[in-house]
Amino acid sequence: MRILVLEDDKDVGAFVVRGLKEAGHVVELADNGRDGLFLAASEAFDAVILDRMLPGGIDGIRLLETLRGQKNTVPVLILSALADVDERVRGLKAGGDDYLAKPFAFAELLARVEALARRGKGEGPVTKLVVEDLELDLLSRQVKRAGQKIDLQPREFRLLEYLMRHAGQVVTRTMLLEGVWDYHFDPQTNVIDVHVSRLRQKVDKPFPKPLIHTVRNAGYMLRAEST
Repeated sequence: MRILVLEDDKDVGAFVVRGLKEAGHVVELADNGRDGLFLAASEAFDAVILDRMLPGGIDGIRLLETLRGQKNTVPVLILSALADVDERVRGLKAGGDDYLAKPFAFAELLARVEALARRGKGEGPVTKLVVEDLELDLLSRQVKRAGQKIDLQPREFRLLEYLMRHAGQVVTRTMLLEGVWDYHFDPQTNVIDVHVSRLRQKVDKPFPKPLIHTVRNAGYMLRAEST
């Protein structure tokens, strides 16, 4: 996806941009309202992440109202430290599609943005994930490869689901800790390595073509071919 991030806090902006790029998305960043409005109005994006408190004479609410007034329907996730109910309602009434308060977990931010983009394209809910001959059924909680059933523990299932949802993308340690273990800190253990190793024993070892690959100094990737 092509995502526009409008955030004036340099640290937050860099963190969000880095995470989105690691997840395989193309990202543009603007740190003020005027530049952000120009980009949002003149270029095509699949989603916008919008901070409420923007400098440059145009804050997030005004920017959003201007876009909607121009009949621009790009999905917008409002990201703000203004977290009380009245502020959330104001943001949604101005045209926001979702609202996430700071501080936030990147895994949740990514999931919300991707969900908004899917909704904007009119896609229905996903019930089955498929990569090559590997199938994961989200309703029955069954996993098969080449037609053979694979029994997974609950955590292994969550790990595989996360990898399959990000197939072809590098999945970092931080993303796995947040998305699979619900950790928002690094416990400095080898829990990820152990579970990935166990998953490989079940998903890859019995079959001729490996799907789970280690990306050195980056993380893991589930893909059809090793490069």
